Amino acid sequence: MTILQTLYQTTDATWPAAEFMTVGNWTIRKGADGGQRVSSATANGPVTTEDINVAEEAHAALGQNALFMVREGEEALDALLEARGYRIKDPVNLYACPIENLTKLAPARMTGFAIWPPLAIINEVWTDHGIGPSRQAVMQRAKGPKTAVLARQNDRVAGAAYVAIHNSVAMLHALEVVHDHRRQGVANNILGVAAVWAQDNGATDFSVICVRDNTAANALYTSLNMENVGHYHYRVHDPKRAAQA
Repeated sequence: MTILQTLYQTTDATWPAAEFMTVGNWTIRKGADGGQRVSSATANGPVTTEDINVAEEAHAALGQNALFMVREGEEALDALLEARGYRIKDPVNLYACPIENLTKLAPARMTGFAIWPPLAIINEVWTDHGIGPSRQAVMQRAKGPKTAVLARQNDRVAGAAYVAIHNSVAMLHALEVVHDHRRQGVANNILGVAAVWAQDNGATDFSVICVRDNTAANALYTSLNMENVGHYHYRVHDPKRAAQA
């Protein structure tokens, strides 16, 4: 199994949909308002235009807009969706590294804590940054080892994140730093605490997903010697593009 296949599986396990359904040649995810990752369709092999019709109908039956995740090596699917009037949305980078790259960050004592279930203040940080109850419910669904991380700076809450493990790979999600504490090393502290917790719970590798447009976050992960090992993007229906197709 390639590193990308491993990370795709880790994503589904650590940030799971409310339901996974095999429909025709697709995996269809029921999102329950948990975001794009948990609401997308992915191909289980080569697909045709008729297969796209099947996926669209499956999404509609769930009350979801049709949304496709296009992974590396799926250029034929990408071209079919382009021809059908689907536009690219939110290209994503995947980063991974040996966990020792991050455990050596060694954040200062009392700057971060791993705790599950999340304290109310952690949920408040997430809600304030657009990660509301439906996305928080995604974290509750994950079955493997998991924790939230609370960061503190100057005796105040400074940020939060969620990390979970699948088959010895830890994946970080929902990293948010409170605005007044940005550019003060809070994200590094969160990653250091998350990595130590993950190693203590059997992880050997650490990973994270980052939207390509998030320049600051991409720079952070690169600076910590995390390797950009691949990418994917979404395709969403664009009525104007469809009319021109």
